[in-house]
Amino acid sequence: MHYRVRHITHYKYANRVSHCYNLANIIPRNTSRQRCLKNNITVSPLPAVTHRRTDYFGNEAYHFEIQRAHTELIISAESEIQIDDNPAEMNFDLGTSYHEALDYLAKNITQETIEASEFLLNSPMVKTSDDLAEYARPSFQSGRSLKACVSELTTRIFTDFKYDPNFTTIATPLADVLQHKRGVCQDFAHLQVGCLRAMGIPAKYVSGYIETLPTPGKEKLVGADATHAWIAYFSPEEGWVEFDPTNNTTARSQHIVTAFGRDYYDVTPVKGVIFGGGRSPLLSVSVDVARLTETFSGSAE
Repeated sequence: MHYRVRHITHYKYANRVSHCYNLANIIPRNTSRQRCLKNNITVSPLPAVTHRRTDYFGNEAYHFEIQRAHTELIISAESEIQIDDNPAEMNFDLGTSYHEALDYLAKNITQETIEASEFLLNSPMVKTSDDLAEYARPSFQSGRSLKACVSELTTRIFTDFKYDPNFTTIATPLADVLQHKRGVCQDFAHLQVGCLRAMGIPAKYVSGYIETLPTPGKEKLVGADATHAWIAYFSPEEGWVEFDPTNNTTARSQHIVTAFGRDYYDVTPVKGVIFGGGRSPLLSVSVDVARLTETFSGSAE
């Protein structure tokens, strides 16, 4: 699949902002199943300083600084991405067992396992707990394949939790999500990451986009797509495997990765510091994921 993604973030401030310093995670990264072919970011007002760098987690981060007074900030990113077509359905009953995965992580001290084991540790927004382990444990039997265990956990989160954009905010504790069984994709990704870590399996938070398809007979609305979040867990046999608990599926060709991190805090689409601006700026976000007909075989830019 070949996609074009347009992501526009628009802030309106009550009072004048004199300076701002920002970090944006809005550049799709290259992975084993996708390549970022093009990416262009424009900012208004024009920044005095811009800089791209690869962060600790291998994401391409965009820094910018605005040194003139402004009451609005518009960040527009347009990217083209090539994603492998959906692979054949995987057999969840084959592969490394849960016990074998734990044993491998404990006994094989390699660069790969050391890097993976970082994603067993608590992070700012995901802390393991007895409650998370208790929720996850019924899906994890020692001799069962790890894929089957994670697949069942994904299905249980999808079934047990209600998608409710009015229940949580960015700051809602994971314990509240677990207790009330409500939230959005960010919450469900945090929940599954926490459950996997509690069961001894390294897990990443994945930030990106998902293509949404219109109801049959209806036209797709421009800007109606959304940022999305899902997870990746480490398998000794397959490396990092992605699952989407919000949609009860593995990550497919409609899942476009922007960044990997420990949790949302590491990969926030836009964050920064402003001087001035007053209280409660108005924020609007528009995302459009469009399929393109051409395909590219060249390397990523």
